[in-house]
Amino acid sequence: MSPRRSYDQYCSAARALDAVGDRWTLLIVRELLAGPRRYTDLHADLPGVSTDVLASRLKDMEREGLTTRRRLPPPGAAYVYELTGRGRALLPVLQALGAWGQAALGERRPTDAVRAHWFALPLLRALDGVGAGEGEGVGGGGLVEVRLEEGRFHLRVGAEDGPVYGDGPAPGEPDAVLVLDTGTCTAISRGESTVADAVRDGRVAVSGEGTLARALREV
Repeated sequence: MSPRRSYDQYCSAARALDAVGDRWTLLIVRELLAGPRRYTDLHADLPGVSTDVLASRLKDMEREGLTTRRRLPPPGAAYVYELTGRGRALLPVLQALGAWGQAALGERRPTDAVRAHWFALPLLRALDGVGAGEGEGVGGGGLVEVRLEEGRFHLRVGAEDGPVYGDGPAPGEPDAVLVLDTGTCTAISRGESTVADAVRDGRVAVSGEGTLARALREV
């Protein structure tokens, strides 16, 4: 396997970009923040990436210690990719990039693909700013199920390890259920509205009896 190209600069930012600066790498991290994924699932949720490029990036990421590959036990017997602790530590990097890029999101273009769970990280970032006091997260964290027209996904607010979101309904009783339309979710993602404002305006319906739901209803 040929060595990866390097900036050859004694700078932490340059070293970081040596590992994650290639096209698609951080978007693969975005997908794997949901937990272990099969190659076919990654390819389906990364429209536009070629099979060769995806395979190459996954090999590079494993070599950099960002991901591991393991075989599921029967009856699945498929290989899955998952983030290591070093890979999961990229969450705040993606959150910062999302915050920086929200002003450029604009209106959805006809050529833009969309998946419901792509709203997970912007919503997670928005929920981190809601709480009983300034600078406090919602109720200290919890499981949130989000329901959009395009589908459902769930968030783990305040998760310190493991998946921070997932596609589909919550894998257990959620602390809060948020029902909203895509327009409202997009406005939150673009920084045009806060979750608190959307709840107060009736654009987000909140149900559930967990501390998360109570905190959101009291904003």
